[in-house]
Amino acid sequence: MPEIDGETAPGFEEVREVFAAGLGEGGAAVGVYLHGRKVVDLWGGLADPGRDRRWERDTVQVVYSTTKAVTAACAHLAAQRGELDLDAPVAAYWPEFAANGKADIPVRWLLTHQAGLAAFDHPLTPADAVAWEPVVSALAAQRPNWEPGTDHGYHAHTYGWLVGEVVRRATGRTIGTFLADEIAAPLGLDLWIGLPESEHHRTGRVIATPLDMEAFARIDLDALPEPMRDMMAAYADPTSLTSRATFAFQPALDHNDPRELAAEMPSTNGVCTARSLARFYAALIGEVDGHRILRPDVLAAAIAERAAGLDRVLRVPSRLGTGFGLPTPDAFWYTTAAFGFPGYGGSLGFADPASGLAFGYVMNRIVAGPPDSRAADLLAAVRKAM
Repeated sequence: MPEIDGETAPGFEEVREVFAAGLGEGGAAVGVYLHGRKVVDLWGGLADPGRDRRWERDTVQVVYSTTKAVTAACAHLAAQRGELDLDAPVAAYWPEFAANGKADIPVRWLLTHQAGLAAFDHPLTPADAVAWEPVVSALAAQRPNWEPGTDHGYHAHTYGWLVGEVVRRATGRTIGTFLADEIAAPLGLDLWIGLPESEHHRTGRVIATPLDMEAFARIDLDALPEPMRDMMAAYADPTSLTSRATFAFQPALDHNDPRELAAEMPSTNGVCTARSLARFYAALIGEVDGHRILRPDVLAAAIAERAAGLDRVLRVPSRLGTGFGLPTPDAFWYTTAAFGFPGYGGSLGFADPASGLAFGYVMNRIVAGPPDSRAADLLAAVRKAM
């Protein structure tokens, strides 16, 4: 069994065994808070298998779409302070955004994935993503993919630039700076959108096999169950909204690239420890060492369901609050009060206000395809201990 470091509170010892059993190739970490108190803080494996570099206590990891909830918290905190009105038109802060019929889109629809701006007419490049301005200029000029407000569809990449630019215009600070100043510093979090170069040596190297789009095209769709058939057909068609939203940048982004780590990509390149991810969620639902991020009334409004049903992009059912993901009943982290966001390949951050649970799981071995049970097994052990 791999060597595991860290600690568990009495009663949570089994979480260590489950964590070790699911480690496999690569490395990972899990953090759990209960009613504002840390009860699990574990890490192990290899941060960079190619160099035989161990995962240490301070190893940080890119968490892909788990970043989206952090971005949402920044927007809600700006709104709580009166700097941003979620129901005002985006164009009130970002006048160029009004082009092509978007003058009346409220800020809230950017957070609820209802703005109809999930894909660009033409793919952008990783260099555009790093530079920021080319992406926001393209979004300002973009005609909506569907009539805004009539449907929801996952804005896999564009969400971060849409919300991030509004926060920047409203507060005068980039979202990475706002996060660092207003959330990470007061709580002592190792959590960034835009990783300082001085911290790059701490990152775990993402281990992933590039998606084979030609393999999608070879799938026998008729052999698939009906619900899966529609989803796989959408991925197999490079002209579909699903494919265009998923592969908005070509070639694909590579978050092992130091330039991408240093840039601000508020949909996907958040970097953190599992401990800090769990502490972040603990401070959303209550006080942690005297600090709370959002008032209870602001949080309640943020996690109230705003959109639900078949996602126009993902082609599966989804539920959304204002920037926070809400689990569907078949999700392993489902409770009626839970909110958070999973990330590509297996990362997860979420909280359950009803039980006081805050959970963070980060890893560098991407599992794409078969269901990934690593976080689910850990959560089952945590709930058993509770």
